[in-house]
Amino acid sequence: MNKLPLSILLVEDHLAIARQVLDFLDGLGWQTDHAGTGALAVQLATRNNYDVVLLDLNLPDIDGLQVCRAIKVGAPSNVPILMLTARDAYEDKALGFRDGADDYLTKPFDLRELVLRCEALARRHQLHVHQEMRVGPFTLQTRAGRALLGDAALPLTQTGFKILLLLCREHPHAVSRSALLQQLWGCLAGLARRACW
Repeated sequence: MNKLPLSILLVEDHLAIARQVLDFLDGLGWQTDHAGTGALAVQLATRNNYDVVLLDLNLPDIDGLQVCRAIKVGAPSNVPILMLTARDAYEDKALGFRDGADDYLTKPFDLRELVLRCEALARRHQLHVHQEMRVGPFTLQTRAGRALLGDAALPLTQTGFKILLLLCREHPHAVSRSALLQQLWGCLAGLARRACW
């Protein structure tokens, strides 16, 4: 199991499916963003760090395969992409994997299986991420959740460590207040967002 809630980008234009998935993941305390178009998906995925992108292939503006390729090229980290689609033919799956998908799940699907697949993808991805990150005088031991300034350990809360980790990951780029809020309290932002639906 992952210690921290996963950060998920759901790319799905069908509102009823999006609500069902987002509500389920928010109920687990996961941080979620939603894009109903391919253009918005690429914009979000190339500006933010996600643990997993859930990608529908049938989008109103751009084909999901093109979105997958764009995210793989432009995302700040090699984020795992799980394709969620009604396209269930072997040829569709082969195209998906060739264009960068890390996993493929056909609709309809069990939300519990979706969670298991997300956790597995995130674990695999984290194995490839350095366990120690150095930025200027800071050393972040990501697995241990510990930060050092030189040789001295910083007395940070879990939230403080998450803020410093995000800032170091994005270095030397600035991080907006909204990006910080989304990374830290995305599940609350998600609840407020869906109240407007």
